[in-house]
Amino acid sequence: MAKGYGGRGGMGMGGGMNMNMLKQAQKMQQDMMRMQQELQEKEYQAQAGGGVVSATVNGKHELKSLEIDPEAVDPEDVEMLQDMIVAAVNEAMRAADSDASDTMQKLTGGLGLPF
Repeated sequence: MAKGYGGRGGMGMGGGMNMNMLKQAQKMQQDMMRMQQELQEKEYQAQAGGGVVSATVNGKHELKSLEIDPEAVDPEDVEMLQDMIVAAVNEAMRAADSDASDTMQKLTGGLGLPF
């Protein structure tokens, strides 16, 4: 048998390296859980129609508030108001997603993990 293979000495060097990597992975997992919790609690706001419709969502993609300027309410054109509401909510959701992606990218250091 060749020297260094199959004996007790073969595992000694790599064991410490694996423990260090495991500790780093556990710390990263804890950091990610903390960051996800923080992101879920953050709020994101977006406007549509020049500010007549404003939507606020949280990081869980829950609509927290919706403000509509009375000037935006035209009984003859309800469709435009509906479109502005959808646009404001979708933009707020995109802001939440973008922030989450940027935050996770910083946390993982560009490891290419699927978040």
